[in-house]
Amino acid sequence: MVNRKGKKGKSINVNKVESRQNGKLGENKQLDIIVCIKHVPETAEAELKISATGKAVEKTGLVFDINEWDDYALEEAVRLKEKFGGTVTAITVGSEDSDSTLRKCLARGADKAIRLTDPKFEDSDAYATAKILYSAIKNTPFNVILTGTLAGDDGYSMVGPILAEMLKIPHATMVKKIELRAETAKVNRELEGSLEEIVEVKLPAVFSVQTGINEPRYVSIMGIRKAMQKEVKVMGLASTSLGETDVGSAGSWIRIEKMYVPPVEKQAEFIRGTPEEMVAKIAEILKARGLI
Repeated sequence: MVNRKGKKGKSINVNKVESRQNGKLGENKQLDIIVCIKHVPETAEAELKISATGKAVEKTGLVFDINEWDDYALEEAVRLKEKFGGTVTAITVGSEDSDSTLRKCLARGADKAIRLTDPKFEDSDAYATAKILYSAIKNTPFNVILTGTLAGDDGYSMVGPILAEMLKIPHATMVKKIELRAETAKVNRELEGSLEEIVEVKLPAVFSVQTGINEPRYVSIMGIRKAMQKEVKVMGLASTSLGETDVGSAGSWIRIEKMYVPPVEKQAEFIRGTPEEMVAKIAEILKARGLI
């Protein structure tokens, strides 16, 4: 049993998560980390429009970058490599445009980059995406797989746990801290109400990283130059063990039927004037609605 403690002093016992796959950090001389990343549009300050299909956001003019949560996962992977040695492999499912994000990962400290690209992969939901990643990862040596907790474009938070189940290894979500040991990892998970859960997980494992676990570093000019010379390995459907019905909309659990901007049903009214005038106006509105 392991102890779980919250920031408010609460303590609960939880069972240690057991691994069903061999491969222990203590038996390997090298730590192999895989980071699943996503190339997403920055939409915080962008004016979004629905595409002509009615099933997607119009991407023309949008700026793309690494998914925010994946950015923290990448930084954590590089820090673990710097502490224990080993390699970091960044992998993504996306179009050729994703290379800019993969090269940013290489510039930040990743050693290898893999892009899974095929027209048949389009419209894949989290489940189908996890299958695609699984097909590329299952025969690759690793001790730890890191993903972001959430995808900033579609809001899915399922890829990490689904991937772990396919690989038949433990996983933890909302991870705020990782301490690697010889055969296990102690991780802090963020819970509701400012609480954290401390769980011991046997390696190899998948960890879905939450923002705030670290402070992502800036990309150096030298790192960018070196990244441009490194290879981005490209794999298509033919390179996997999957068929056409396993990916895309055919292999997905979720299908988008329609996207639309919600209609404005209520509009705020700003009341201006002197305090007396504003009070009088508010009283009129309340009387008109039968509230007083």
